[in-house]
Amino acid sequence: MRFVILGAGAVGGVIGGRLHQAGYAVTLIARGEHLEMIRSAGLRLDDAGGSTTLAVDSAGHPDEITWHTDDVVLLTTKSQHTEAALAELAAVAPAGLPVICAQNGVANERMALRRFDNVYGMVVMLPALHLEPGVVVAHSAPTTGMLDLGRYPEGVDSVAADVASVLSEATFSSLALADIMGWKYRKLVMNLGNAVQAICGRVASGSEIVQRARDEGERVLEAAGISVIGRAEERDRRGAYLQIHEVDGAPRGGGSSWQSLARRTGTIEADYFNGEIALLGRLHGVPAPVNSLLQRLANQQAARRASPGAISHEELLAMLPGQ
Repeated sequence: MRFVILGAGAVGGVIGGRLHQAGYAVTLIARGEHLEMIRSAGLRLDDAGGSTTLAVDSAGHPDEITWHTDDVVLLTTKSQHTEAALAELAAVAPAGLPVICAQNGVANERMALRRFDNVYGMVVMLPALHLEPGVVVAHSAPTTGMLDLGRYPEGVDSVAADVASVLSEATFSSLALADIMGWKYRKLVMNLGNAVQAICGRVASGSEIVQRARDEGERVLEAAGISVIGRAEERDRRGAYLQIHEVDGAPRGGGSSWQSLARRTGTIEADYFNGEIALLGRLHGVPAPVNSLLQRLANQQAARRASPGAISHEELLAMLPGQ
């Protein structure tokens, strides 16, 4: 089994690095300076134990890879890049290729299923950082992260079971779960605070605004009749494994949306987090003003290439409906 990591940033780089360390065949697909550094100097994986440089196979595009029947793709791009990534992959890879959406949000699996027969959802609980070309950081130890997966839209099969077993050998906690989308919707609710962290900075991560966004999300999902794993069940699963540690030279940054602003990428995932709630709210007649506002502001800040924390928590609070 070879793992092709399509989008080797923070999450993809750490997963690929750990699989490589565990002795599995890995190819990282990356772009730009990040790819250049991986090719010239290797992938540097930093964790609480120090730095390790890994000579991992890499490519700049799916068409550079000779595809085999035992390949598995881990799609680890941000959701706003999924369509383009899948189009490139589908042009050269077999339709039966297992594609695992190791991404936040709940829209990626449906996109993948338009092009591939065997699609899997994966819940990613992985405190990772990528701000420097050629370098990724893993902040949790001894378990690097939690990567449960299941077949989309539901069920488990031998691929899911085999991948979970391999990941469990590579310092991850991984289970094959039949109701994977229920877990991914729970993660979606958690990710509704990402925009606040990006807009206001990490100090706002546990703020009143975050709670309002999540409460609104819960109401919308209930109205839509979507099954969501309970908060306590998710908290128990995550709390049993994730232990955050400081890493020398790599202070703990924010989540994926915070990192998008910190790297001045020009895009952010808000359309697939807060925007998912806004969409479902409109479809089911449930107002979602908090998430709609966060979606717009996050996109504006990304387009302006603003730094995280450009708007204060107090300023954002004053913009909310009813203030």
